[in-house]
Amino acid sequence: MIERMKELVANKQYAEFRKEVVELNEADVAAMLESLEAPERVKIFRILPKDIAADVFSYLPIEIEQEIITSLSEKEAGSIVDNLYSDDAAALIEEMPANVVRRILANTTPETRRDINTLLQYPDDSAGSIMTVEFVDFKENTTVAAALEKLRKVGLDKESIDVCYVLDKARHLLGIVTLRKLIISDPEDMISDVMNDHVITVKTLTDQEEVARTIQKYDINSVPVVDSENRLVGIITIDDIVDVIEQEATEDIEMMAAITPTDKSYMKTGVFETWKKRIPWLLLLMISATFTGGILSSFEAQLAALPALIAFIPMLMDTGGNAGGQASVTIIRGLSLDEIRYGDVFRVVWKEFRVSILCGLTLAAANFVKLLVIDHLKIEVALVICISLVVTVIVAKFVGCTLPILAKRIGFDPAVMASPFITTIVDALSLLVYCNIAIHLLHV
Repeated sequence: MIERMKELVANKQYAEFRKEVVELNEADVAAMLESLEAPERVKIFRILPKDIAADVFSYLPIEIEQEIITSLSEKEAGSIVDNLYSDDAAALIEEMPANVVRRILANTTPETRRDINTLLQYPDDSAGSIMTVEFVDFKENTTVAAALEKLRKVGLDKESIDVCYVLDKARHLLGIVTLRKLIISDPEDMISDVMNDHVITVKTLTDQEEVARTIQKYDINSVPVVDSENRLVGIITIDDIVDVIEQEATEDIEMMAAITPTDKSYMKTGVFETWKKRIPWLLLLMISATFTGGILSSFEAQLAALPALIAFIPMLMDTGGNAGGQASVTIIRGLSLDEIRYGDVFRVVWKEFRVSILCGLTLAAANFVKLLVIDHLKIEVALVICISLVVTVIVAKFVGCTLPILAKRIGFDPAVMASPFITTIVDALSLLVYCNIAIHLLHV
């Protein structure tokens, strides 16, 4: 069907295109636009029927939205922004140059400007910055019949009508009433009699990750956002939370790979920008890794006395890094899901200690057989390597489980303490363990 649309445009059959495009889902039309080159994309967007243009626009990536909005006339751009939901409009405006924003807002309605300005005043990544102000509210003394009548009049312009909100005269949130409840209730019932006054809410300054956890915990499709005085100022719907989850997961993955997070996709990030995101961490990790060289230098004479020990340094360091990485990733995931808190640190350490003993002994037993049968090492040398392996795994898992918890405790993102950073620390510690055990047991 998408190819059919492209063919109609290529043949300049615009009337037929407009007729058939309304049968497509807006997300599919947006995907079609995204696959086109910029000039053709703008051309097709201009001939979309006005009643679906704004819906299609909201499905496009922010870069393409900017490209299209700047190619339209100021009046056309203002019309598009007027027809976007407030959270989508605010997200677009926030990324636009100031001179363009002024021209676009000058052609929008006062209500749109007010809503956008309201959302832009909240900090990034807060509930207030991702909420929408398009919701349906009723007074508690409204009848069900009157509420349904209002819903028919205003519901089309609201982002969600599954749940409606009950407010007093000062806009304090009193309760919620679902569309299902309205439909099955007696038309003469009062809203105060059918509403649910046990409402899950978040504050305007609540972090968006916490909002996502709240929606997941209570299995709801939207959550109201209230200010410090419990006045309803907006709602956050599940589609916005899906975006938040994707954004936060991407950020954590990038941090765990020692990359400064970016809002752009890989293919849309230039070489120079990618370099800037990666090089600071690479420099930091390179400098920190020089400590490993310093440790090797300090034990150079002892290691030279028994060259066989040098061959197993990479194995010990890699095993330690892997063991620490396993622990850190598990703990970071638990912290992000709020399953692990700072008060759990001793329970976590005790559990990881027992796991490290089992892992270390298993690895050491397998390695001991390999050292004797394949490498033909003396038993005392094989014991030094295997004992070092057990201690390295124990130390690595201790470092891997405690650093993310401590990082979160002092206000850092736990993902910073992921594999690359922990591996560097564990490498240095494993060398210290190895060399000291060799010195004491082999007297080198």
